[in-house]
Amino acid sequence: MTLIIIGIVLLVAIIGIVLYNGLVRSRNQVDNAWSQVDVQLKRRLDLIPNLVETVKGYAAHEQKTFDAVIRARNVALSVASTPEAQASADNLVSGALRQLFALSEAYPDLKANQNFLALQEELSATEGRVAYARQFYNDSVLDYHNKLDTVPTLFVAKFGSFARREFFEAEDAALVPPDVKF
Repeated sequence: MTLIIIGIVLLVAIIGIVLYNGLVRSRNQVDNAWSQVDVQLKRRLDLIPNLVETVKGYAAHEQKTFDAVIRARNVALSVASTPEAQASADNLVSGALRQLFALSEAYPDLKANQNFLALQEELSATEGRVAYARQFYNDSVLDYHNKLDTVPTLFVAKFGSFARREFFEAEDAALVPPDVKF
């Protein structure tokens, strides 16, 4: 009888350890996925000064647009590294970039500039990376939340330090990448 009780206790302990480790792996996956989103957003922000300088050479009198882009970039660099704050800043940057790319329609020489074209291409590729990183992050958060909300991991999560995470939710307008035309 004692062996049966010891066996049951060991089995429950092993199951608890396995479930706890699964939650830790999921939480770490969410953290890793967020760092990938953060890296891609910073990469995009690093491209903006070069893009603005290139456009300035052709459209120097469009200072209001340049200021809006730089302001949005500075806000994005200064906000907290949380999904909610970054999503809000990302919406500002996306709107400002749309205004900047709209200028290229008014300046045919700018549309033909090799630096501008290369920066547009790089920004377009980065936008794709940002979208992929966002999707991966949100999928990771969903998987983590599913583990937090389902039995038996629900019980293990209550005893550990497993807080829910925010999804990265962009506004509908931000989901449309800037119009990049060649």
